[in-house]
Amino acid sequence: MAAITAAMVKELRDRTGLGMMECKKALVEAGGDVDAAIEEMRKSSGLKAAKKAGRTAAEGVSLVKVSDDHTRAFILEVNSETDFVARDENFLNFAREVLDVAFKNDETDVAKLMAGELEGKREALVQKIGENISVRRLLRVEGPVVDGYVHSTNKIAAVVALTGGTPEVARDVAMHVAAVNPRVGKTEDMPAEEVEKEKDIIRSQPDMEGKPAEIVEKMTTGRINKFLKENSLVEQPFVKNPDQTVGALIKDAGGELAGFIRLEVGEGIEREEVDFAAEVAAAAGTGKS
Repeated sequence: MAAITAAMVKELRDRTGLGMMECKKALVEAGGDVDAAIEEMRKSSGLKAAKKAGRTAAEGVSLVKVSDDHTRAFILEVNSETDFVARDENFLNFAREVLDVAFKNDETDVAKLMAGELEGKREALVQKIGENISVRRLLRVEGPVVDGYVHSTNKIAAVVALTGGTPEVARDVAMHVAAVNPRVGKTEDMPAEEVEKEKDIIRSQPDMEGKPAEIVEKMTTGRINKFLKENSLVEQPFVKNPDQTVGALIKDAGGELAGFIRLEVGEGIEREEVDFAAEVAAAAGTGKS
């Protein structure tokens, strides 16, 4: 058997991105043949990726791709375990490729999209960087005028569709959506159960106590209307010009709101509380005293 040299280990690390001990072990098992070691590593990549699938991936990126004619857009969320990996160029390139393929194939079903070459690339990336990676959400927006906005951190993205106007206005509204996070597009879109829940909260507030029923109802109506305006996109003051509502901005451009989507990385994911001191102690074999 050929001696395993530091140069061989370095070559394997450079070609796979894996850890030193893992590369050395693979070389020993392959008798010092770097190519054979790589082949065996590739065969086991699916298993390695699966082992990492249980970890919580709540960081990552949200990205947008808009058609040249501004009538269609895709918005995507791809997750990683840490923000450090979310800023890694290999991870970003993978996320961009997923978005490009989805856009080209007009595919919004994540399972169908990943059932092939992209899944192999995801598994290879999991093995290379040592973190769980998941393609979480993929949505398409269509309309007469569509554009999107991605915050500079890639953590928040939004897409807006209008019935008329310009892509520039649609993008401005998408930027507003990313910044303000409206719950609905128009006041009438607010679910009835949400309105009732808010009414119960308002009626339970201290300043309502002891007031006649008609006064309570009048005050409740006023506060509900305020709640609806504050949480409805078209009623909100536009972030670039608070003297103008978003609805007025769109109307002045010759259109109306047709729809919007906002994705924020990790929203709705229950994150694990990690005790790093315990992890380090366990890895060192000392345990916590």
